[in-house]
Amino acid sequence: ERTMSILDAFRVADSILGRAVQGISDLIVIPGLVNVDFADVRAIMTNAGSALMGIGEGSGEDKSTTAARAAITSPLLEVSVDGATGILLNIVGGPDLGMHEVDEAARIISEAADPNANIIFGTSIDENMKDEIKLTVIATGFALGPSDSVPSESRAKKSDKEESEFEAPAFLRRGKR
Repeated sequence: ERTMSILDAFRVADSILGRAVQGISDLIVIPGLVNVDFADVRAIMTNAGSALMGIGEGSGEDKSTTAARAAITSPLLEVSVDGATGILLNIVGGPDLGMHEVDEAARIISEAADPNANIIFGTSIDENMKDEIKLTVIATGFALGPSDSVPSESRAKKSDKEESEFEAPAFLRRGKR
């Protein structure tokens, strides 16, 4: 937006990044009714190319639809999740979270993915949430790759040394310098 100040722009960016970090952290740390953990994150992301993350929240009558659509059109997503072959979906709601709401959110997300996508699903209850739902979506495995939509000059080129350097554990790398 042309009228937004630089401070406001950074506040928005900070908020988006904070929500992303919180979403990943909650996904891994908080136990759920249908649990998602780091092994699931690794399974979706291993050898899958670029990954996209979206977070959506909703409240009221159409909360699951609102949250699902927000997650797949999140400001964290530079391109669409359409055609993703790997999806990790985590749904958090209050004790009033209905099965139909979970089903509706999962349906919207799965319709955006490839028909043969590997979808890992998790859900948990947050006792402090009332008539609310929060979705975290991690999408991977795009046919053309989401990075194709990002101009090549904006992607950093890593040297062979940089890439191979991180294949060894940190304690071994320290001795090689």
